[in-house]
Amino acid sequence: MSRVAKKPVDLPQGVSATVSADAVTVKGAKGSLTLALKTGIRVELKDKRLEVEADTAAEGLNAIAGATRAHLANMVTGVTQGYEKKLELVGVGYRAAVQAKSLTLTLGYSHLISYAIPDGVIVVKGIDRQRVGQTAAEIRGFRPPEPYKGKGVKYTDEKISLKEAKKK
Repeated sequence: MSRVAKKPVDLPQGVSATVSADAVTVKGAKGSLTLALKTGIRVELKDKRLEVEADTAAEGLNAIAGATRAHLANMVTGVTQGYEKKLELVGVGYRAAVQAKSLTLTLGYSHLISYAIPDGVIVVKGIDRQRVGQTAAEIRGFRPPEPYKGKGVKYTDEKISLKEAKKK
């Protein structure tokens, strides 16, 4: 059995979990998240704790049990505290504006970039860790920081090591 899967996930005050045969739903103050379970993985709710078990007969299920436990822990954190990714626009004239359900980015191209804001993610904040990270990565992907001046879209905590300019 996976070492990660052996540790149960504690449900704090105000968080409830519903376990069915093929899915687990976690509800909290910020919303509700559902995780579909793979075949051979069982989740049990015991005393405000979620315990993950794998079929010992099938090969490779230990890793999936550990990943399932990690996903459940991320879901509990998401519905209680939420997740957030901060991005910075570095460069002259680089701007971002929210219009209805889309984010309009001016990133030095000859055209504006319009990005549809997905449901459940507001200003790269949300309860689903994967969705918040994916949205931030997609926005960063429009103009990643370049290595000579550092211009572009970067994470707030990201360190850009600048290259030395070419010498004549």
